[in-house]
Amino acid sequence: MKHHEERIVRYDSTLKIEAFRLKGIIQKFPNHFHEHYVIGFIESGQRKLSCKNKEYQVGPGDLLLFNPYDNHFCEQIDENPLDYRCLNIKPEVMREVVFEITRKQDKLIFKQPVVCQCEQVTALKELHQMVMQEDKEFDKEEVFLFLIEQLIEEYGNWEADCDQQEVNSDIDMICVYLEEHYQERISLDDLCALSGCGKYYLVRAFTKTKGITPYRYLETVRINQAKQLLEKGVEPLETAHQTGFSDQSHFTNFFKEFIGITPKQYQKIFIPNDSQTRRSRYEDEGSNN
Repeated sequence: MKHHEERIVRYDSTLKIEAFRLKGIIQKFPNHFHEHYVIGFIESGQRKLSCKNKEYQVGPGDLLLFNPYDNHFCEQIDENPLDYRCLNIKPEVMREVVFEITRKQDKLIFKQPVVCQCEQVTALKELHQMVMQEDKEFDKEEVFLFLIEQLIEEYGNWEADCDQQEVNSDIDMICVYLEEHYQERISLDDLCALSGCGKYYLVRAFTKTKGITPYRYLETVRINQAKQLLEKGVEPLETAHQTGFSDQSHFTNFFKEFIGITPKQYQKIFIPNDSQTRRSRYEDEGSNN
C-alpha cells in the first residue's frame, strides 16, 4: 500500500523557529533527543510514544512538549499514516522569549511531555499555519507570545542555572567525553577505560540514567552537530566526515531516521537557491515499509 508523503520544513527568521510537517508518514523514529524544545501536535493518525521511559498513546488533539535532551521515540499503532506538525525552538531563543514574558532568567522546563486533548493545540495549529504560509504580519508574533505564555502558566517549571541534576559522576563524565570526541571512532572499551566499569554495567547504568544507550547518545550528538554545519553551508559529504560518520550513506540514513528529512533537504532551508526564498518543500511518493 502506497502513501503520499509530504515532508515540509519552514524556517521563520522573525521568530527564529523551525516549523515541521510530516504527512503520510509510516516511519518509526528511534530513541533520541534534541538540543531544542519541541512543541507539537498530531493532525491525524495515532502513535505509541515513549518519553523518558514512560509510555503514552497520542493522537489528534494531544499536545507534545519535549524539553532539550528529553529522550523519546515513537511508532505507528495501526496502518493509518501520521500527519504530525511541530515547532522547534532553540534554548537561547526560548530563554529570550521566556524572559520577555516573565522577566525570569531561569530555564523553562515543561513538566509533562503529553497533554491530552489540550486547548492550546488550536493556537499552536494557527501559529504553525502562519509559519508554513510565511505570514509577514506581526499578529504571528502575538500568537507566538501568547501561546508560550499559556504553556508557561499551565505546564512550565523552572530550573535555575545553579541547579545541578543528580547524575552519576561516571555517566556525566562519559557524556562530556562523547560530546567532545564525537568526531573520533569511539569504542565501548574506550568508555569502560574512562569509567573503570565493565561493559554490561556501563551500558545498563548509562541507559537507566539517561534513558538512551551510549551509542544512541553519541549518534544524537553527531546529528545535532551535523545540523549546525549544514546550516552554515558545509556540504553533506564534508559534514559526514566532520561529525564522525563512517560514510555519507550512513550519515544520510541516520539523519533521515532522526530528523525525518535528508541532510540536503535540511540544508536548503538555510541555504536556498538564488531564486528561492528561505524555505524548502519536499514531496515524495513513500511506501509502507
